[in-house]
Amino acid sequence: MEKKLQQMEERRRRVLSGGGEEGIEQQHQEGKGTARERIGMLLDEGSFIEIGTFVQGELDDAAGEIRNPGEGVVTGCGTIDGRQVYLYAQDFTVAGGSMGRMHAQKIGRIFDLAGQNGAPLIGLIDSGGGRIEEGIDLLEGYGSILYRQMLYSGVIPQIAVVMGPCAATAAFTPALSDFVVMVDETSSIFVHGPQVIEAVTGEKVTLEQLGGARPHSESSGSAHFLAGSEAEALSTVRTVLSYLPLNNVDDPPALEPREPELDPEALLQVLPDGGGPYDIGEVIRGFVDGGSFLEVHQRYARNAVVGFARLGGTAVGIVANQPLVQGGFLDIDAADKVARFVRFCDAFNLPLITLVDLPGYLPGAAQEWGGAIRHGGKMIYAYAEATVPKITLILRKAYGGAAIAMGSRFLGADLCLAWPAAEIAVIAPEGAVELHDEAELAGSGASEMQREQLVQRYRDRLANPYIAAARGWIDEVIDPRQTRDYLVRALQISGNKRVQRPLRKHGNIPL
Repeated sequence: MEKKLQQMEERRRRVLSGGGEEGIEQQHQEGKGTARERIGMLLDEGSFIEIGTFVQGELDDAAGEIRNPGEGVVTGCGTIDGRQVYLYAQDFTVAGGSMGRMHAQKIGRIFDLAGQNGAPLIGLIDSGGGRIEEGIDLLEGYGSILYRQMLYSGVIPQIAVVMGPCAATAAFTPALSDFVVMVDETSSIFVHGPQVIEAVTGEKVTLEQLGGARPHSESSGSAHFLAGSEAEALSTVRTVLSYLPLNNVDDPPALEPREPELDPEALLQVLPDGGGPYDIGEVIRGFVDGGSFLEVHQRYARNAVVGFARLGGTAVGIVANQPLVQGGFLDIDAADKVARFVRFCDAFNLPLITLVDLPGYLPGAAQEWGGAIRHGGKMIYAYAEATVPKITLILRKAYGGAAIAMGSRFLGADLCLAWPAAEIAVIAPEGAVELHDEAELAGSGASEMQREQLVQRYRDRLANPYIAAARGWIDEVIDPRQTRDYLVRALQISGNKRVQRPLRKHGNIPL
């Protein structure tokens, strides 16, 4: 037995060494950690349990050497802040972390264990592609992983951390994850590389321009978080998980409440005189627990803000318009961003707080031709579909169909509040005067002052929050200084919400 134990330990040592010292040194020279180093940074110290250590696709060669130790991927489970997670980490030092049949089988096994045990699944992605020599077995491997991602979507949180290349079919793995974290300058996601694109289309583009962390964080929206280093990326994962339940039948973790960063009095000064822009972040920091707001998709579709926060210790999802960018207008990208976030929060029992200040949908031919109707429909569908507690606060502008889309009473909001400065109407006062009074004004040679007086009259008589409150569309008009108190109470009274929907297989969101 002693000899057998020695053989086992020697074999384990060879597997744990991955691609050897030369491969590890090359990884470090590229500014990247090894799979096991990354796992050590992510998990609680000493908590990792490896599963599938000795899996291999080919038998040892004649000299007894192990081919592709661990099949280029490390799989197992551990804890983050004492809570169970499952994970896989591709090992670029072994065959470039390339996907093969047994590599995929190890990942699929971890997905199944995570789903069956109701624990988050984290993928640390760093792979040069697939082993094309395996032929159709490779396609089977990719397909089996993508199928499991669908199967456990909305059941357990799935987070992809792209820490190197992620190419071709593998690019759809982060696409199907709930959140994607990318590392600046070292990670990339792409279906076709620069050489293929140039050969087919004649376009010349670098890998960084094509699939780097910044274009995916700012333009495509494929990355939710941009990290400056691997350590920051893994820290981001830990932070995200601190807001989330382990699975769809669990409750999000609660912490002790903390006072907001801003004094309630500061909320009286947020809205600028004359209707100018302001940072919606000031409002958020004025009522959420201090330091708790974590913005998601911060660099993408910045006219909308989404993220996690705590309110009285309870984890919530925040959705808001951002008047600093495009006046807060909703556009195609913002609608997609909000719809995706709302559906995630609904899947994992996170109440939604929606802050409204928008003039409407962004006008323009590019928006219409780009599918504004279809994309806007996703957002409407997502809010209407959500059964978690939904609380909406109108801060200032809420005009037309866009106001309906922003978590309105008509889409099932449980409580609708408004600040006294709220303007709730079918159309902006300026537009109403232009439509209904412009001919009369032009004929009479009215001055700009008279036009402004008509606008103000419309605003005072027809766009104030008390008209909406009189119709029951707004539940309460509140003092901005009482925002936190009202929202905390709203969470308390809607915490046991139960919603029965018609029996169906699933709806048909306008994708």
